[in-house]
Amino acid sequence: MKPTMNISLMFFRQSITPFCALAAMFCIAGGCSKAEKEKEPVVSVQATPAQRAPISQIISAQAVVYPLEQATVAPKISSTIKKFYVQRGARVRKGQLLAELENKDLSAAAESSKGDFEQAEANYATTVGASLPQQIQKAELDAVAAKSNFDAQQKVYESRKELFQQGAIPRKDMDAAEVAFLQARSQNEQAQRQLADLQRLGKGQALRSAQGSRTSAEGHMRAAQALLSYSRITSPIDGVVTDRPLYEGDVATANQPLLTVMNTFRLIAKAHIPQSEAAVLKPGNPAELKIPGLDEPIKGRVSLVSPALDPGSTTIEVWVEASKSDPALKPGMTVELSMTAKTVKDAIVVPASAVFKNSEGADYVLLAGSDEKAHQKTVQLGIHNSDLTQIAGGINPGDLVITTGGYAVPDGAQIKMEKPAADEKDAAGKDGKDTGISEKDAKAEDAKKPVKVKEKAAPAKKTPVKGKE
Repeated sequence: MKPTMNISLMFFRQSITPFCALAAMFCIAGGCSKAEKEKEPVVSVQATPAQRAPISQIISAQAVVYPLEQATVAPKISSTIKKFYVQRGARVRKGQLLAELENKDLSAAAESSKGDFEQAEANYATTVGASLPQQIQKAELDAVAAKSNFDAQQKVYESRKELFQQGAIPRKDMDAAEVAFLQARSQNEQAQRQLADLQRLGKGQALRSAQGSRTSAEGHMRAAQALLSYSRITSPIDGVVTDRPLYEGDVATANQPLLTVMNTFRLIAKAHIPQSEAAVLKPGNPAELKIPGLDEPIKGRVSLVSPALDPGSTTIEVWVEASKSDPALKPGMTVELSMTAKTVKDAIVVPASAVFKNSEGADYVLLAGSDEKAHQKTVQLGIHNSDLTQIAGGINPGDLVITTGGYAVPDGAQIKMEKPAADEKDAAGKDGKDTGISEKDAKAEDAKKPVKVKEKAAPAKKTPVKGKE
């Protein structure tokens, strides 16, 4: 009896198993498809409409403050410091006496050279006014006398020659007259040549010699006076004495710093920024210098954009000059620069967090469609800053752009609009109350804020009817 029952049970199990498996497969397939429809992902996002507003491209960088003018004053001679006339922190003017070195030997040398110059000048005056004219006058008289003697001897010689031809005188008288004539002619030629040379060359050479002696003496005097002046240390610029390492009685070494003077009325901040950012900067661009610990920044302007690249850091040096002197701004400080490179007054702007890049490197934004789906829109970007980005093309003013929750959201994804968190509103209201903003002003500010899309109620879930599962 038992074997027969076991065989019947086994046969029943084998015949019902395929039907159960088939029913389970249909049940699972139907249940999975329904679960997939119910579990379709919905992304919670926040959106704001694209607006027309002015936007400025701000270049920020760390910078170090330097004076526009600075002079490290060093003596040109080595000597003992006789006296200091200024202390550290003293304001000085250009040309003001700062210190004096021992200079007795230099003073004596200057006096001696001055005497030599005066003597050379007197010799020059004598040469020009007396000696040279006398020499020329004497040469002229000698030339006249030689010419007269030559003329007289020539007449005597011609007369005796004629008498000798007539036989009136012996030959020796004619020969004596001829010798005297030749001597007179030679003396005349020599006197005339000396006068001509003195008038043509001697006068100029004599003047040049006297002038050379005078100039040489004057040069020695000037050199001695220059050495004496090196013992008096003066300020080359207007400014403030920021360093004075030595004391009276110390030995000041030539070409070693004695004082440092800085012009703190004109300060600049030097920054090294990347090439891409420096390319849009130009001298004259407005800027601000932010000092740590101070609320109000100092106004300034870009005064220099280096025309050459720094080969060591591959950056470009940019100078920003403060518009006016501020006691809080001191040389050596580190400040934060904000330079306005470009401004567009009427631009389509969106928050910077709303712009993304796709796998191909193109820029895009996500638009919140009326079908409650996110739609990718490729855009062309303009200028940007830390808060806003200009959209040069691709969307229109008023288009709802997803600003929060849009990262890595695919095109066509289901979205759910959310309002800003309650704590953010409370914080904004608290800030407005603390700053004394009136209710009217608060409403005006709210009117300027981007309009948020009102949240739509999620569709109610349908309760599955028993028996249809």
